[in-house]
Amino acid sequence: MCASMRITAASKNPPKLIHVAVGVLEDARGQVLIARRPEHVHQGGLWEFPGGKVSAGETVEQALRRELQEELAIAVQSAEPLIRIPHHYADKSVLLDVYKVTAFSGQPTGNEGQPVQWVHPMELDQYPFPAANRAILAALKLPDQMLITGSFASLDDALRNAERALQSGVRLLQLRCPELGEHDYAALARPLAALCQHYQAALVCNTSIAQWQQLQLGGLHLNGRQLSRCSERPVPDSVLLGASCHDAHSVEQANILGVDYLTLSPVEPTASHPNAAPLGWPRFAELVELARVPVYALGGMRPAHIAQARSVGAQGIAGIRFGWEAGLATSVNRR
Repeated sequence: MCASMRITAASKNPPKLIHVAVGVLEDARGQVLIARRPEHVHQGGLWEFPGGKVSAGETVEQALRRELQEELAIAVQSAEPLIRIPHHYADKSVLLDVYKVTAFSGQPTGNEGQPVQWVHPMELDQYPFPAANRAILAALKLPDQMLITGSFASLDDALRNAERALQSGVRLLQLRCPELGEHDYAALARPLAALCQHYQAALVCNTSIAQWQQLQLGGLHLNGRQLSRCSERPVPDSVLLGASCHDAHSVEQANILGVDYLTLSPVEPTASHPNAAPLGWPRFAELVELARVPVYALGGMRPAHIAQARSVGAQGIAGIRFGWEAGLATSVNRR
């Protein structure tokens, strides 16, 4: 599945983007509202999140309010950015500006005759969506913190650290232990997967593709070398796939490969990679704009950085010290 070949973009001159404002409504039970597209339109019959084209002279927020009033007969009172997704179909290209609607008045209804339905985020995979919506589905299911395993004295010590973090609220854990051989990595991965399942958390294994295929535990996280060598997605769509990125080229590789999320690093100076030049927040924001999937800021991160990461369109933060060494992860905020 992977070879030392470079992936190139499918088209050097994609068509002009159609700018679309999209709203994700959430009810008191954590369900989100989806609507089914009419059969006669582009991607007809598929389910989607409500919204529509941004007209000339409109801001995205203005378009969102207008479209949701027209489609659902509601008045948007407040909304916050969730994710921004460029996507190229064979016949057209779209730029989805997705907002999470945090307050609205009125009872959402299919004001234009379209079927609408409230669905729990973990059940959205049961509904057929346009390909461009894949990143929205991922953003809704992923938390705003990813904890990466740090150093430990023994396998039992690693499991104790992990359980403390899971008890404190961590819901996405990356098992990264480059110092372990395959046997010891597997010996840690198996009980850790059971621990994550107990706490209803997701596990991703930062290991070789061959070992992941043997273990079949949780998701797979590709390091930079693996990402650059992959010519196609190495796991099924049902398996959570992430990748480590550091520049525009690796972000584009991740886009084309079809990962579900990526990490961008180092954002700030970090003790684990003291010789790596930090991206800084302005460059981080530029790279987030290139990504078509949820992005985690990595490198020198603390929980206090979550708001800053989300303000530039990222999913949240990833790191070791904010949760592993202290055994704490404060105010984990699910989307």
